[in-house]
Amino acid sequence: MDLSYSTEELSFRNEVRDWLAANLPADLREKVQSYRHLSKEDYLRWHKILATKGWSVPHWPVEWGGTGWDITQRYIYDEEFALAGAPGLPPFGPAMCASVLLKFGTPTQKEQFLPRIREGDDFWVQGYSEPGAGSDLAAVKTRAERQGDHYVVNGQKIWTTLGHYGDWIFCLVRTDSQSEKRQEGISFILMDMKTPGITVRPLILMDGGHEVNEIFFDNVKVPVQNLVFEENKGWTVAKYLLGHERMGSGSVGASRRELAALRALAGREIKNGKPLLEDVRFKDKLTRVEVELDALEITSMRFLDKMRRTGQPPGADVSMLKIRGTEVQQMITELAMQAIGPHAQPFKAVDNGAIDHFTARLAPRYFNYRKASIYAGSNEIQRNIIAKMTLGL
Repeated sequence: MDLSYSTEELSFRNEVRDWLAANLPADLREKVQSYRHLSKEDYLRWHKILATKGWSVPHWPVEWGGTGWDITQRYIYDEEFALAGAPGLPPFGPAMCASVLLKFGTPTQKEQFLPRIREGDDFWVQGYSEPGAGSDLAAVKTRAERQGDHYVVNGQKIWTTLGHYGDWIFCLVRTDSQSEKRQEGISFILMDMKTPGITVRPLILMDGGHEVNEIFFDNVKVPVQNLVFEENKGWTVAKYLLGHERMGSGSVGASRRELAALRALAGREIKNGKPLLEDVRFKDKLTRVEVELDALEITSMRFLDKMRRTGQPPGADVSMLKIRGTEVQQMITELAMQAIGPHAQPFKAVDNGAIDHFTARLAPRYFNYRKASIYAGSNEIQRNIIAKMTLGL
């Protein structure tokens, strides 16, 4: 097992860093570093910059506009973007829907959707969670009834991230309610958000932010050709998609950037006449998080090495990255809250001589990160997956 980078890979890392330094718009970097919401226009502007460079979909096959990079180069690319504070392209189109189409889509579906996803012409969102089916996706009730050359969709999705930006949505829907197993009878379909009968309503968070939504489907007509893979076999697609989502949920680069900012903050904050970083209890907690992040990075590299050698997608044990990665993210925000105490006001940026990006809107960020251990399948569900699929329990 090789957990180090070659000379060529280190050179590639420097190339990515230099390009980001020259091409990442300062206003977008500032928004990311100060944890402000990006508009649809912000995301699409950055997407167009990447598409012009040929870097918007680096993981795709070359024939569809990918870069031809190997798995290690793609990992380096993701981590360097996170370290630099570059906006991450919302994964729903370029990473998630595209991965499904490349694996299961028809030639017509690929020709219709992939070029537009690559160029950033369509903004995609994900329709998985429902009021009674969050982490337990097999409980979806949104129904799609076949009527001639269309499906008629009725139901509701909830917690739809950036759903108010969506041009298209991919959804898990129930096409057969008589199946003995809940995982059977589910299908994966694509819907144009401009279709009559689709209503998007905002879910305003405690800090006043609008990130998530609920979406209602009232007799929405969807062409049968928008079915991906086979009818009633959508669970196969969903499992494949979630494996890719969890591989990227460790967020090592972003956590590295935030941990460095936390250490700098602890060096400035004064407690009992000395920097907080010199407080033994706090320093112990900070060191523990650093060790956990080091272990997470090594585990990520192990998966990377395995995928590099076998050419196979990650298995069920990739859930380890999702579990520990989200826990580390939460640990960092918890320590940051402890570091600045009552200054972590929900609606005020802290000014320590200059606006401190890391502490800006810290309280809302702390609460928002509670969801990290829930999305992409709750961490409890991930532990069940590891126990059943990896340990055989």
